[in-house]
Amino acid sequence: MAKEIWKPGNMLYPLPVVLVSVADVNGRYNLFTVAWAGTVCTSPPMVSISVRPERYSYPILRETGEFVINLTTRKLACATDYCGVKSGRDVDKFRELGLTPLPGSKVRAPLLGESPVNIECKVVQMLPLGSHHMFLAEVAAVHAEDKYMDERRKFHLEKAEPVVYSHGAYFVCGEQLGTFGYSVKKH
Repeated sequence: MAKEIWKPGNMLYPLPVVLVSVADVNGRYNLFTVAWAGTVCTSPPMVSISVRPERYSYPILRETGEFVINLTTRKLACATDYCGVKSGRDVDKFRELGLTPLPGSKVRAPLLGESPVNIECKVVQMLPLGSHHMFLAEVAAVHAEDKYMDERRKFHLEKAEPVVYSHGAYFVCGEQLGTFGYSVKKH
């Protein structure tokens, strides 16, 4: 098979695309799009987001050490794009988009009411890495929308049609191919 060699770059796609919410020390909210977010550790539960220092929310993150990761869906795709191209310096994105800020239980940053999952986070370390700085955070609380729970209380995020990002485009997640360990189960 023929392959081209490209310059070094981030080719780990698709990525979860999330809306991150913050609140400054005066209680002003902002919502911005992050495609560089991920799970870091199970115990204690930890996540990371990477943010450019010139972004409006960067000093808020540095000062408060709190944020909420809000998972995105097909219904939130347009808002996700908007929050990635418009700055909180210029517009109140919650108001402009008709989105609902809800109070967090462990952090001052708001939950996005329209998101099926909200992950409240407290920063434990910030790592300057170059173009982006990574905020490593412990998960303080998780909120999951009841309508995606089945009778056994299993959460079905796939019913919310989660969105991923790949090379400048948004995609809805597709069909399930198997579950953990299916490759070794007896059929």
